[in-house]
Amino acid sequence: MADIVLNVEVRDRTGTGGARAARREGLVPGVLYGGGQDPVAVAVKNNEFRKALYSGKLVGHVVTLAHKGEKQKVIAKSIQFHPVNDQPIHFDLYRVDAHQEIKIAVPVHVNGQDVSPGLKRGGALVYAFHEVEVLVHADEVPEQLEADVSTLDIGGAIHASDLKLPKGVKLAAKDDFVVATLSGTSAQAAADDAADANAAAEAVAEGAKEG
Repeated sequence: MADIVLNVEVRDRTGTGGARAARREGLVPGVLYGGGQDPVAVAVKNNEFRKALYSGKLVGHVVTLAHKGEKQKVIAKSIQFHPVNDQPIHFDLYRVDAHQEIKIAVPVHVNGQDVSPGLKRGGALVYAFHEVEVLVHADEVPEQLEADVSTLDIGGAIHASDLKLPKGVKLAAKDDFVVATLSGTSAQAAADDAADANAAAEAVAEGAKEG
């Protein structure tokens, strides 16, 4: 996992006005929480923040916050984006001890799509959750949780219990909820109906011959 360092500035102004002022100066405003300390308004240069964000190693990972030679471990749990241009406009960071257990959402990655019977028949995966919350030590957050659909047919589902959890990772939820289902398309449903009708007609014809 890449070691990301966020060089932050402490903002004197807080609230909506302070955040807007930071954006005018080419900064992405944020707030640092947790660790039994008061929240601190901070900001990161826009280009540096976007570089860290688009590396895919920022959200949900332990990174280093640096300010005037001092460093501490933090985790980014929330990032807000502009509704039009999709640029980051605000973020929340949380102080963490690298070895403390945290609850965090991790992306789900599916394997076996090329051999899945249902997908070969024209089905489609419909996600109920693209991310699943887990309990894990802050320095062991996985990149993703994997699920295998190589044997999944139309009508099948991926449950939380089907996810492959790395050592030390536990599901936060107690129930075995559905993560995704493999649904048939309308064209596939029509094809299945036609196949069933043909099979029924053949059975009737065969019965007539025997009679």
